[in-house]
Amino acid sequence: MKRAGVINRHLSTGLALLGHTDTVMVCDAGLPVPAGPGGPVVVDLAFVLGVPTFEQVLTGLLDELVVEGATAASEVRDRNKEATALLEGLFPDASLTLVPHEELKSLTGRARLVVRTGEARPYANVLLRCGVPF
Repeated sequence: MKRAGVINRHLSTGLALLGHTDTVMVCDAGLPVPAGPGGPVVVDLAFVLGVPTFEQVLTGLLDELVVEGATAASEVRDRNKEATALLEGLFPDASLTLVPHEELKSLTGRARLVVRTGEARPYANVLLRCGVPF
């Protein structure tokens, strides 16, 4: 058994398969995820609404990944002040890009990995772009 970090075996495997420029969508319980061949691997961590939170999962993933950029829905600014503060705090410089929610949903289908949380507040979604540690 792992001593620390992500202990969910499916998530740990998905993270280990990521490479430079691969994307990971961390999403709330309501984001539609395209299914089918060629679609992203989905690790569903949702237990009940609100558990685990978007913040818990995102900060845990950031402890494991090298991230060179992030993309969120522009609507988050008006509809979810908590998620806005979290994202702006975690990605303080130009590493956070905002796009319309419909565009973010289309980018989900091209993600390598989707991590679904139990978050029940709107627009708590972010697409992480993997970097390299050197």
